[in-house]
Amino acid sequence: MHTVFLAGGMGTRLSEETHKIPKPMIKIGKYPILFHIMKHYSDFNFNKFIVCGGYKYNYIKNFFLQNKKLIKKKKFKWDVNIINTGLKTQTGARIKKIKRYLKDEKLFFMTYGDGVANVNIKKILQFHKKHKKIATLTAVRPLPRFGNITLNKNKVSSFSEKDRLQEGWINGGFFVLNREVFDYIDNRVNCIFEKEPLQNLSKNGQLMAFKHEGFWHPMDTLRDKNYLNALCKNKKLNWLK
Repeated sequence: MHTVFLAGGMGTRLSEETHKIPKPMIKIGKYPILFHIMKHYSDFNFNKFIVCGGYKYNYIKNFFLQNKKLIKKKKFKWDVNIINTGLKTQTGARIKKIKRYLKDEKLFFMTYGDGVANVNIKKILQFHKKHKKIATLTAVRPLPRFGNITLNKNKVSSFSEKDRLQEGWINGGFFVLNREVFDYIDNRVNCIFEKEPLQNLSKNGQLMAFKHEGFWHPMDTLRDKNYLNALCKNKKLNWLK
């Protein structure tokens, strides 16, 4: 069973780094964040990876070519295929472009190349099979950046510190998808998976949410990168537990 990574965007909100390298190759500790996510799937014995590259695609390809010895030394049984899905291709179109590489697989994983979590991959798969729908996403609560206040005119009537539980559920990636998902993705290069495909799957009752209450964090900004690196430095790799 393959895991597909969306790793072709330009990462403009992290331009401090991405003017040189693609965002999935930004290091958290010693290794790129994409490497960390692969390691997480590998911990659950899922070792076949397809990376949908685009922006600076050759950088990702060269990393895995140059680090074959490292991967072998760590005894990873990884099968990594880096596919150039185009510079300006949107997420839905990237998924559509790798359909032929999945051959006759009925199911595959799909996630983003810039977010880590300690989600249980096997439990997501079990959840997906149990509900027998086309798509399952992992729903997470983002870490809030600010506290909350309630105002009565100019008077603060209540104050609460940052609380993850006050945040709504959002798409955290870590999908399980049936092959039928390709029927929901058209051939336009600007087809965004998170728009019409997921919206139509939802309308048709074919989209489930696996609620993950544990650790999840994206790497969208320099602040996110520094936060994840601090966890790594303090050996609090929550996404690998």
